[in-house]
Amino acid sequence: MKKSRIAAIDIGSNSIRCIIAEASKEGKFKIMDDEKATVRLGEKLAMTGVISEEASSRALEAIRRFQKLVTGLNVEAVEAVATSAVRTAKNGPALVATLSKELGHEIKVISGEEEAELTAASALANFDMYGKRYAMIDIGGGSVEIVTAYGNHVEQFYSLDLGAVVMTDRFIKSDPIDEEELRKLQRHIRESLKRTFTGKRIAVDTLIGSGGTLTALGCMAMQMRKENYVSIHGSEVLRAEVVHLLAMLTHKDLKGRRTIPGLNQDRADIIVAGMVLIDELMRYFDANRVLVNERGIREGLLIRAMKRLGFAAGSGSPPNWRDSVKEFAISCHVDEQHAAHVAGMALTIFDALKVPFGLNASDRKLLESAAILHDSGYFISYSSHHKHSYHLIRHAELFSFSPRDRELIAQIARYHRKSLPKRKHDAFQGLKEKDQQTVSRLGGILRLADGLDRRRNSLVQAVSCQFGDTAVTIRLTSVEDVSVEIFGANAKKDLFEKAFGSTVVFATA
Repeated sequence: MKKSRIAAIDIGSNSIRCIIAEASKEGKFKIMDDEKATVRLGEKLAMTGVISEEASSRALEAIRRFQKLVTGLNVEAVEAVATSAVRTAKNGPALVATLSKELGHEIKVISGEEEAELTAASALANFDMYGKRYAMIDIGGGSVEIVTAYGNHVEQFYSLDLGAVVMTDRFIKSDPIDEEELRKLQRHIRESLKRTFTGKRIAVDTLIGSGGTLTALGCMAMQMRKENYVSIHGSEVLRAEVVHLLAMLTHKDLKGRRTIPGLNQDRADIIVAGMVLIDELMRYFDANRVLVNERGIREGLLIRAMKRLGFAAGSGSPPNWRDSVKEFAISCHVDEQHAAHVAGMALTIFDALKVPFGLNASDRKLLESAAILHDSGYFISYSSHHKHSYHLIRHAELFSFSPRDRELIAQIARYHRKSLPKRKHDAFQGLKEKDQQTVSRLGGILRLADGLDRRRNSLVQAVSCQFGDTAVTIRLTSVEDVSVEIFGANAKKDLFEKAFGSTVVFATA
């Protein structure tokens, strides 16, 4: 399988990012390195019209370091772009020529519309928005890119000079921001949006957001909820949480903002302007939630570079969560027949219990995913493979799953064998009470279904489930003796009985 190493370099108004990935002809890539340098090219740009010598020096130093990374990691293709600050500065062309020479590769100055296209490419590769109207946003230091879409159909691209660095320099003089400055900033953003979106107002339920301001929002929201997930990619932040965080930020000075859990100190001076913009965008679009895309423009650059090399990036039908789960299972050399059979029996039991116990479609998706992946830990070793499954799944890149989803799938798989959830299990105790119940119930179903395929040869051809007041009767259909499977399921029905408060009885048809 031919693989190539690709570098994507994004020279923004606040920072320069360099991401290096190993890509295959099939259109998949694996991140090898991800480096960031905060250079603030957009600092004072709105007032002076030029990028300062200090900022230019910081950019030059970063590019020299990135050049060594690109050379040392034997990168074959480099996709490097400069965005808002370089695009608008009078000395932008001279700076980009100097940086291109140091990098040894051409750096292209791209338009706001091209930025928006890269934002869309990344969002479409990471989120399943089938049948939904939504907007994608990327907030940089100099500009915000907005893409409206329905499902996988992109409608319009917009670029507005409302970046976090530019808005901070232009409107925020006090520390903390005073009320009049805040009102002027809000009014400017609202008027800019009205001028841009002429005609009928667009209403969406969801924004998909990328850029440093959005990742900061995701981290602060996660800390506020006292959640401890592996990443914020795919996390959901509600409008009410944005309003709460913005109110807190506007009442703190710079020193106070630097102590906020989840907020990088390098972003504390520009976070207020960025959060005001998110709040106004949600208000304008009447959006109730924002999904955090941790990747954004630089992933869009990788996808573009792969297409240029003739790789299969972005071709064919859009991904879906089931394919993503199965692909990860295959990469871990899971026994596909056993996994599929266990999943089928687990879902049959689930469907019989969903009405009396109020289970929903989201729970079903979690159970199916955990059933397919429950033995992924065999990839490391048989011993404690349930624990290995937990760690592999929670770090897996599974399409369209939120950090919470990945954590729940991992814990459901973790409890398919051995001990039940205990007080000393920190990960389980760290879940909210409702999520603990979900893990216990779905883990109980999975544990039971796994026992019913004890010999891993699908001897139990079908199951049916009948719920009574205090007992669940599971009838097994088979043309052969399944006493071993019944023994296995009886040994593993403990979590089910505890979670559902019902005794399990097995019968053969």
